[in-house]
Amino acid sequence: MLGKKLRTEDDRIKAVAKARKKKRKKMIKTKYGQKAVRHSKRGVYSCTYAVVIAFLVIVMILFSFLNKGNVNILIGFFGLGTCAMAVIGIWLGMKGFREREKIYTTCKVGITVNAVFLAVMVGLFVRGLM
Repeated sequence: MLGKKLRTEDDRIKAVAKARKKKRKKMIKTKYGQKAVRHSKRGVYSCTYAVVIAFLVIVMILFSFLNKGNVNILIGFFGLGTCAMAVIGIWLGMKGFREREKIYTTCKVGITVNAVFLAVMVGLFVRGLM
């Protein structure tokens, strides 16, 4: 018998007891034997978009500061891109509320942070046009 171990009746009993113990331990971790509730997938994507937007805004502000305000149009396009990403993040957060039996905290956080970034970027563009 290559690679296979002979199992006795005692080994089988121990394996069944171990499996039963593992199942019981798993049941204790969950509420009333139900599966664990997870975060909304689209809410997590919305928060990820918010983090990416925050990074891009910091990079744009730093780049503009280092060049003393003399930046090319590429930074403006990055700004418009962050506005588009903020709208997509808000949309994903709204879609995340449709997922059933999920935790919606990430949806709420993603919508809020993306809305703040969108308002800031729109305010910057309006101030820049005046």
